[in-house]
Amino acid sequence: MIILDKPYISEFLLDTLERNKIPVIHTSVVDEYATGRNLMLLSPEEAIAQFEEGNNSLLYTNSENSISWIENNLQHTSLPGKIKLFKNKVLFRDLIRDMFPDYFYRSVSVDALETLDITGFPLPFIIKPAVGFFSLGVYKVENHEDWTDTVQSILKEIDLIKNLYPPEVLHTGEFIIEECINGEEFAIDCYFNNLGKPVILNIMKHIFSSGTDVNDRVYITSKEIIETYKNPFTEFLSEIGKRAELRNFPAHVEVRIDENGMVAPIEVNPLRFGGWCSTPDLAWHAFGINLYEYLFQRKEPDWFTILKNMDGAVFSNIVLNNSTGIEGKNIRFFNYEKLLADFEKPLELRKTDFGKFPLFGFLFCESREQNMQELDRILMSDLKEYVK
Repeated sequence: MIILDKPYISEFLLDTLERNKIPVIHTSVVDEYATGRNLMLLSPEEAIAQFEEGNNSLLYTNSENSISWIENNLQHTSLPGKIKLFKNKVLFRDLIRDMFPDYFYRSVSVDALETLDITGFPLPFIIKPAVGFFSLGVYKVENHEDWTDTVQSILKEIDLIKNLYPPEVLHTGEFIIEECINGEEFAIDCYFNNLGKPVILNIMKHIFSSGTDVNDRVYITSKEIIETYKNPFTEFLSEIGKRAELRNFPAHVEVRIDENGMVAPIEVNPLRFGGWCSTPDLAWHAFGINLYEYLFQRKEPDWFTILKNMDGAVFSNIVLNNSTGIEGKNIRFFNYEKLLADFEKPLELRKTDFGKFPLFGFLFCESREQNMQELDRILMSDLKEYVK
């Protein structure tokens, strides 16, 4: 079954739920966002009863905003504990500590940041909310001289983001400081089946504009990416699944892989794929794979057949985060037409309320390998060229 929540539900997801008669827990969000849809609705009581029966019920959510509902209504299941294990990055690091015994991480309260002595901390390091979302409040500290300015930037950003999401999704009272993991970064949409086997549904490479960039701007996927990393990532996910005892469990996993091929985890996002319905819909554009159907029907992709005719194509999910330095409430206009004209083959544009969220929208594109400069250009842009 699925529980829908704000801030965004894509038409693709709603179409899939309607067509496949996937059970949807009936909440006020359904009434607000799915008016006129012929969905197979379950009352909250019916949904809770199914989990009480212990019939291997599978739960997916499009948004982490629903975590509070799960914690309040499914206490008799293992889900709240597993959500906490993964949402709290400190607990997750504790789970895998012996896999990476030399890895440095430290928990610190936001009130202690200004007086924290970072002497002896490995540089560079990353600091981010222990319970976070969407690269909000994430900073990279290159040297000791950067620390004071970084703390002030964090405290300033907290005032802007602290009320955007529920505390179960983004909590700025506790931060984790952890050493930088060198290597290329990837995001994986997957699920663990009823036997605990991980099934990879998509792999995306997260590309950055520089060594200090920590933003979610461009994710790409391709035949080469899937073929290169599917096996090592499956092996890595198997170990995580065993440690956390995962069954019937969807996840969006972020990792880095170094030059020696070692896979190191960044975080595991429970019960969902990419936020704002982004990466599942990218997989549809790229591979013709409906991740929601594969999940609920317990299907595994036939990658050999899917990738057969995909040479030379790169598909991207471009996150139009507000990097202009101008608060959304002071922006009158974003020129989406100009944005679309800057790409050879845009596939879908999703606009968002940039006055409410630090985000102008999402753009899905197909690029030729010979024309990757269009992605480099948007990666380097602060987006000021598109706003008034």
